[in-house]
Amino acid sequence: MEPILLYGVPAGSSMGLVAAFERLGQPYRLCRVDMLTEMKNDAYARINGRQETPVMITDDGRALTETMAIAAWLEARDDTQRRISFDPRSPEADRMHQLMAFVNTGFTAAFTPLWAAYEMESAEPALLATLRDFGRQAVTERHDRLEAMIGDTDFLVGDRLTLADTTLIGVARWAEFHQAVDGAAYPRLAALRRRIESDPDVRYAQAIEDGETPAGSGACLGHVPLAEVIERFGS
Repeated sequence: MEPILLYGVPAGSSMGLVAAFERLGQPYRLCRVDMLTEMKNDAYARINGRQETPVMITDDGRALTETMAIAAWLEARDDTQRRISFDPRSPEADRMHQLMAFVNTGFTAAFTPLWAAYEMESAEPALLATLRDFGRQAVTERHDRLEAMIGDTDFLVGDRLTLADTTLIGVARWAEFHQAVDGAAYPRLAALRRRIESDPDVRYAQAIEDGETPAGSGACLGHVPLAEVIERFGS
């Protein structure tokens, strides 16, 4: 069977993994998960007990969670044309892994207080203000560090889209959603995001997230309903 990627909407970090699957060009399927409703019930917990996205059902029927684990699965299958990665012994691969780890840990985690405030809008105003202030400070600090890490290449590693860029793009847009930083203060990041967002595979992933049916490369063999995924692969 083809792997199935469960991606979260709206504005899930997993949008970048859709782009990575599309760039890899090997057959896959998708499963759309509403993170505000479907992800928070007991049925979904049969797929991922932590009730998070992304999740991938592997080609042998196992549920694999966590962005970095799914990215590693994709990288291991990108072993001929290297469409989204590099030779694992190369300096480029080391830098790609370094940037992926930074984005997936500290950069992503910096938004946690802001998401907590978003989901607790009925809480005491003082608590919400504290969470938002702490979150904006954390996001600013992580943006400062990422801006310093971006080099003079078109993408995070070299002149083409890789897993480092797809790991970043689904999360980077959260800054606007939460009005956490002034994007103009980070010109390298802003220019990088424009280049990533103009990539055809990223545009495809964004259209998929928006509920459209773009043509794509043909590697995506369609969507599988979440109820069917849970029935077939839930524990």
